[in-house]
Amino acid sequence: MSSSAESGLAQILQLAYSGELAAAYAYRGHWKSSLRKEDRERIREIEEEEWDHRRLVGEMLATLGQKISPLRELRAHCIGRTLGALCWITGWLAPMIGAGALERRNVFEYITAAEFARDSGHEEWIDCLLEMAEVEWEHEAYFRGGVDRHWLGRHLPLWERPGQKADIRAQFGHSGPELRTQS
Repeated sequence: MSSSAESGLAQILQLAYSGELAAAYAYRGHWKSSLRKEDRERIREIEEEEWDHRRLVGEMLATLGQKISPLRELRAHCIGRTLGALCWITGWLAPMIGAGALERRNVFEYITAAEFARDSGHEEWIDCLLEMAEVEWEHEAYFRGGVDRHWLGRHLPLWERPGQKADIRAQFGHSGPELRTQS
């Protein structure tokens, strides 16, 4: 068990905890401002999944004896609420692009957290963290699909895909280029 791994795990979980707050509030504004019923329903589900991730990450932080940063929470609250409000102004495409790029990053964040969990002796969290990475992968795929179906979005350069969903578990603990290429 490595103390540096546990420190890395705590740091990633702290970021993820507040990041999930910002994302949930941003998605609340996003689904409420969406015109298509299918988008409203799916983005609302994604918001709920972000709240669930926040709960799970919070439980892990509590087990590690980590306190939540009030400043980071305030910042995440402000960012999430602002992004949610901007969805009413920017239209539908910009939030889809921003959300997709963010969700891609979250896939790797949870894989890295699972590696730190393994290395710090918290094997009981590995499956949960990898499952959260898979859910974030689904979110990225949904947002990319939304961008792809927009007439303008089809012509924009987008973030690199995070690999195949099945690769998340297959590549866990490895640095193979199929999954771990972060741009």
